[in-house]
Amino acid sequence: MTDLDAFPHPVYRETVLAPLFDGVKAHYADGMDAIDRAHLVMLVETGILSRDDGRAIAGALRDIAATTDRDALTYTGAHEDWFFLVEAELRGRLGDLGGALHTARSRNDMDHTLFKMALRARVTVLEGQVYALAAALLDKARAERDTLIVAYTHGQPAQPSTFGHYLAAALEVLLRDAVRLSDAADGLERCPMGAAAITTSGFPIDRQRVADLLGFGAVSVNSYACIASVDYITALYSAMKLPFVHLGRVVQDFAFWSAFEVGQLHLPRSLVQISSIMPQKRNPVPIEHMRHLAAVTAGRCDTMVDTMRNTPFTDMNDSEGEVQQAGYAAFDSGGRMLDLMAAVVAAARIDGDRVRRNADAACITVTELADTLVRDEGLTFRAAHAVAARTAREVIARDRPLGQGTAAFCAAFEEVAGRAPRMTDADFAQAVDPATFVARRDRIGGPAPAALDTALALYRDELGTLSGRRHDRRMRHETAEQSLKQAFSDLLEP
Repeated sequence: MTDLDAFPHPVYRETVLAPLFDGVKAHYADGMDAIDRAHLVMLVETGILSRDDGRAIAGALRDIAATTDRDALTYTGAHEDWFFLVEAELRGRLGDLGGALHTARSRNDMDHTLFKMALRARVTVLEGQVYALAAALLDKARAERDTLIVAYTHGQPAQPSTFGHYLAAALEVLLRDAVRLSDAADGLERCPMGAAAITTSGFPIDRQRVADLLGFGAVSVNSYACIASVDYITALYSAMKLPFVHLGRVVQDFAFWSAFEVGQLHLPRSLVQISSIMPQKRNPVPIEHMRHLAAVTAGRCDTMVDTMRNTPFTDMNDSEGEVQQAGYAAFDSGGRMLDLMAAVVAAARIDGDRVRRNADAACITVTELADTLVRDEGLTFRAAHAVAARTAREVIARDRPLGQGTAAFCAAFEEVAGRAPRMTDADFAQAVDPATFVARRDRIGGPAPAALDTALALYRDELGTLSGRRHDRRMRHETAEQSLKQAFSDLLEP
């Protein structure tokens, strides 16, 4: 036999098998042990294995777990992978009986069960981070309900709003993203065990029992789909991507708002770095880190989905091993971004003086001036719009704030309406005041206090519902862990 006849080829060993082995040590060894124990309990309970044989295998599994130093293990090629290493340890202790544990199962259904278990643990953490950011946005929106800002469209000052109204908009989108993520997390709660290689088994297995012991909510029904479908991967990473795409847009606004020329968003010293050479610079670089972490996370999610493109609808390595492990980096970068953004949102404040100056200079309240003319002066909206536009052009040309534009307004009104306005100087000042603008937007979804309070209460309830779904999954996982521990312990009893 030549070197090329001996498995594994040294290059294949170093480029594929050794990294896969290390990946199992890092991510899947505990899950594989849990699957071994749950499967063994089921084999005994269904009578596929005798209780005496089950007790012997259980004792060997316990001893292997207790005596194996995982960190010290290196891949030698003596066994193809971690699975065969454990089976060899069983056979070394029990002889031929050690091979009985693999009755009615395959590495195929084991692998996808492992991957789902690893993903659901990470999703639980990520969901918690999403909800923590949502709570931070909700708290800040309440606190900043009445804090005026300049809202921008097309990069230009548009209308007054409040910081609370803006943050509530970001929160509303995040909650929709959170629903999609929670639905994807539910997609991980169907257990593939019992599908075996592809068509289940001729043995009278109890698939639901294994699913229950491993904390799954249900059995994944079609056995072919258990090992061929990868929608639990594509659905999850598609849902994961969206919050970072959408939050990245908010981050970009933060960068714009904190620019010197705009200056309406201020971060405290703890979130600002000073230039090494220019002492006047205040660089809110955490905003940049949020932006690139969001982009990197979205890109990593795209990588996972794109890797599944045009792959065969069957068992394949394209959805396993290193591919699964590559996706875990998205949880890392995404979690860091969410934690950082929660801190930035909590610490940020609005520079009210700067908002007032910018609002006056850009005449962003003239829409309300036009609306007031329709209500109080009897003008059509188009005529009122013309008066407001001429007023704005005049004060901007004279480099004066809108609040001091009564004379320009009166001249524009007479030119358009052919008469003097009934509106007094005080009426004009009130009509163009940003606080008036906001207070009069009291319809559903508007920035006025009552409308925003109603919306925030709705968002609070939605966040509570999502948190409840996450809690229920966690409780099922934790309860199953205890049930498996007890069932396995019972096997060890004589």
